[in-house]
Amino acid sequence: MKEIVTEGSTVDEAVQIALEKLKVSHDQVDIDVLESGSRGFLGLIGGKQARVRVTVKESPKEIIAEFLNDVLKALEFDADFHIYYLDGYWHVDFEGEDVRFLIGRRGKTLNSLQMLTNLSVNNKLEEKIKIILDAEGYRERREESLRRLARKTAERVYRTKKDIMLEPMTPQERRIIHLELQNSDIVTTTSRGDEPYRKVVVCYRPGGA
Repeated sequence: MKEIVTEGSTVDEAVQIALEKLKVSHDQVDIDVLESGSRGFLGLIGGKQARVRVTVKESPKEIIAEFLNDVLKALEFDADFHIYYLDGYWHVDFEGEDVRFLIGRRGKTLNSLQMLTNLSVNNKLEEKIKIILDAEGYRERREESLRRLARKTAERVYRTKKDIMLEPMTPQERRIIHLELQNSDIVTTTSRGDEPYRKVVVCYRPGGA
């Protein structure tokens, strides 16, 4: 974290000096006024310089990396990750020898880590962001598995004429189910419950098909 203490005849001047030295804009920093400054007698004698501490805010990418590095170190896992921003989400892709342990059964460990990462990172940011964790293409494989589950569940609901509630899923996973069945003539979908145990319900559509 970069920070600098500067002085100026006014607070604004001291801040501007700091911004120029740090080569950042005003919205990229936090400012603490250490001394407001004063002009002194007749504006000539006994005046005090204004002093400020200017700290560069950490970017979401830096905060995500810091949190996950601490987690991997604590777990003693041999894994690396790559962070990038795409379509409104911050994505983290893991790779390495211990990645299988990060995924867990049906992705439960990965989903839990994703929830903790979102909570921890957003606690340090003024504007909320969304983070998705992946490990060696697990999310893509999981998406195809969920699409198959959606289709099979719809067929079962149509055959038995009874609604079926699926296991708890993340918001991203529930969205896959909803999208897969949104144009169905035989079922509808809804979500019930509270996070992190919210579930998709596949409902029979009377008179469908």
